[in-house]
Amino acid sequence: MAASGRLYKREKLCSVTAIDLLFDRSGGSAASTSYPLRFVWRKNAARQSGMQFMISVPKKRLRHAVDRVTVRRRVREAYRLNRAILGSVADMQVDIAFIYVADKVLPSALIHAAMCKALEKVRNACAAS
Repeated sequence: MAASGRLYKREKLCSVTAIDLLFDRSGGSAASTSYPLRFVWRKNAARQSGMQFMISVPKKRLRHAVDRVTVRRRVREAYRLNRAILGSVADMQVDIAFIYVADKVLPSALIHAAMCKALEKVRNACAAS
C-alpha cells in the first residue's frame, strides 16, 4: 500500500462514526500541534484495515475556496510523501485527522516539516502504548 506512493480510497477516513469518536474528548483520542497543523489521532480496534486519515481546512481560517483546496493538496502530498515515517504503526488501526490552523497559505516546505514532526509524534505515542 505505502510502497506504491499512491493514496487509496481505503486510506481516507470517511466514516461519520469513526470521525465522531476521533473528536470525542472521552473517546481515548490524543491531540498535538505542529504549526501549521493540529493533529488528532486515536486507535480504532473496530476497523480491520490499517491507518486512515482526514484533512480539514476551516473556512474560518481561509475564506477563499481556492486557498483551502491548495492547502488541502499540500497537506495531502506531505502526508503521502512522509507516511513511511510511521513504519509498523501504519499496520495498526489508527485514525488521524490533520487540521490546518494557519491564517494564510504557507509554503509546502513548512507543511512538509510540520507533517514529519506530526507523524513522528504519532509513531512515538502509538509505540509507547
